[in-house]
Amino acid sequence: MSKLVRWWINRSIDKSIGESPVGKPDWKLVDSPDWPTCVPEDKDAKILETEAGTRFVRTPENRFKNLPQYPFEPHYTQIEGLRMHYVDEGPKNGEVVLMLHGQPTWSYLYRKMIPPLAVAGYRVIAADLIGTGRSDKPIDLSFHTYELHIQRLKKFIGALELRDVTLFCQDWGGLMGLRIVGDQPDIFARVVAANTMLPMIPKGMNPFRVPNPVKINCELGDYIRPQASSTSRSVFIAHFQKWILYSLAAPNFTPSQVVNAMALNKLAPEEAAAYDAPYPSMVYKAAVRTYPSMVAAIEDQNASAWNALGKFRKPFLFLGGKHDLTGMGSETNQKKLTRHIPGAKGQSHERFDAGHFIQEDIGEILATKIIRFLEENPIET
Repeated sequence: MSKLVRWWINRSIDKSIGESPVGKPDWKLVDSPDWPTCVPEDKDAKILETEAGTRFVRTPENRFKNLPQYPFEPHYTQIEGLRMHYVDEGPKNGEVVLMLHGQPTWSYLYRKMIPPLAVAGYRVIAADLIGTGRSDKPIDLSFHTYELHIQRLKKFIGALELRDVTLFCQDWGGLMGLRIVGDQPDIFARVVAANTMLPMIPKGMNPFRVPNPVKINCELGDYIRPQASSTSRSVFIAHFQKWILYSLAAPNFTPSQVVNAMALNKLAPEEAAAYDAPYPSMVYKAAVRTYPSMVAAIEDQNASAWNALGKFRKPFLFLGGKHDLTGMGSETNQKKLTRHIPGAKGQSHERFDAGHFIQEDIGEILATKIIRFLEENPIET
């Protein structure tokens, strides 16, 4: 079989999965100690360590030089001994718009949206989640769990002393961001959700499994666009299970390939290189590999936040991509959120000819829609 194996037909799921605990928010993955020859050792990567013993790498600064449409000065804050990067543009006394990206992207995804919002007078903060972008990258899979990432993101918001925040979240930015809105609603003034959700799975019913330890599969090749999404739950589960395995095990897991496959607009070569810039080798990719597998540990821990969102009366807007193959931009998901959240009533929810990475496809349009939403829903004083 060709090295460019289609990830959804490569092998049966059952042959790829060992026993893994699910339904517990603190279970952790580990890499197999035996790395295959298809993943060469990066002898130039300098392994650093926090005082608490977290091993991490820091992407060399020269990897971020002259990125197209990304002239923003870097800003950092310390979270658990790690540098967490964020873009901070616009007036420092402006209303805060916090942008949270998903997997496997970073704040580069927001390059088309940041300038218009900053020019309109808003303070735009686009964070790089720990392990992504210009943030430090813990190298052990065990570092990356859903609950711990949420706690670190809460610490980030607290460190910057953000209040009256308008959240824009997509993909994993929403899986974490909406949870935080539910947990800490007083911090937020408005929410814009795009192609995202807050997952809840009945206790004991999580269908997803992960291999533990994780072994690299040298037969897995480049990522290519999956087939059209289906409303069938069983089809979605099967596809997402394979995505979990691909992300963990593919030796050449490459962010730009995923963006190209799941957005409608094709990246220029220099844009693709920018998405990949933070990740010179496999040792830098623990976070982007691990995010999908974190769903296997989600059950009812989001129930309290979901119930709180059912009482969230501040303005809430959902902007969906009609061609989002994950289903998170679907009309069904859009209605689930907007019918549940009181603040969504009367808002101009829209759907666009865009894929999963809606910021890549229509970033400038999204910025215009957000500015209008902010102007039509002023913060009550």
